Amino acid sequence: MKTYATDVEAVDALHSSYKDIRDEIAQVIVGQDEVVKSVLISIFSNGHCLLVGVPGLAKTLLVQTVAQVLDLSYNRIQFTPDLMPSDIIGSEILGEDRTFKFIKGPVFSNIILADEINRTPPKTQAALLEAMQEKVVTVGGRTHKLPQPFFVLATQNPIEQEGTYPLPEAQLDRFMFNVSLTYPTFEQELQVVRNTTANRDVKLKKILNSTEISYFQQLVRNIPITDHVLEYAVSLAAKTRPGTATATDEVNKFLSWGAGPRASQFLVLGAKCHAAITGKYSPDKEDVQAVAESILRHRIVRNYKAEAEGISTEKLIANLL
Repeated sequence: MKTYATDVEAVDALHSSYKDIRDEIAQVIVGQDEVVKSVLISIFSNGHCLLVGVPGLAKTLLVQTVAQVLDLSYNRIQFTPDLMPSDIIGSEILGEDRTFKFIKGPVFSNIILADEINRTPPKTQAALLEAMQEKVVTVGGRTHKLPQPFFVLATQNPIEQEGTYPLPEAQLDRFMFNVSLTYPTFEQELQVVRNTTANRDVKLKKILNSTEISYFQQLVRNIPITDHVLEYAVSLAAKTRPGTATATDEVNKFLSWGAGPRASQFLVLGAKCHAAITGKYSPDKEDVQAVAESILRHRIVRNYKAEAEGISTEKLIANLL
């Protein structure tokens, strides 16, 4: 791995690598620029990402492409109602020598695509929770470390709620970003169809490896942040909590629950990473605002009054910025 004389030089390298990664991904993924940016920010911030969108918006293809460009191992787990925890983390079997051996499950990979995570019962969802939070798996009283970097990218279908098990708030809180995918524009869809209905073979270059990604994850944490930007990020999360001194009238009226301290941590980390990939050496308020919606979206709970009046989560967040 290349060594850098100063953190400034390293931030420049991260900015340059980000542009190269984005250009490589763009050869396969048409549009979805904000989604790609969010996924890459969460990887460099050592977080996890939840993608919410209808089928056919290239969620799976995006993850495969990111894994390829970053030269990381990748596994896809299709979550179904009959999926067991051992199907994810692995299990112990009795070997020929009459001793138990641990057979690793698909979670032992750098990038995990948890496809339709809300299709599986809470017991199986919880099996992923320890892996996401502690980066380890415990089986038969033994702890097994997961490969680093470790990143979970989960998908959910927002329109089909029959036979699903909504993620508990505690698990939702583990995801740094909740990214909403939208339909492509007409021109983008033309490009997608043109690319996918012809014999087009794209050879992607590997831009970074696991060692470099781990280095950049540490670098993001080292980026300095001024007190007033730090206070802005923390006050933004605090404003979402109804019944507190900092809550706005709108929050008290339309929210039943606000974001916890993990939101503040992710707002600061996300702002630092957003600053670095856009070529800045320290984040400002605009960087916090750039990541705020995806970080707060799944951490605030609207009440019945908000739903009755059609006040969306996104509108409430926008009014706080």
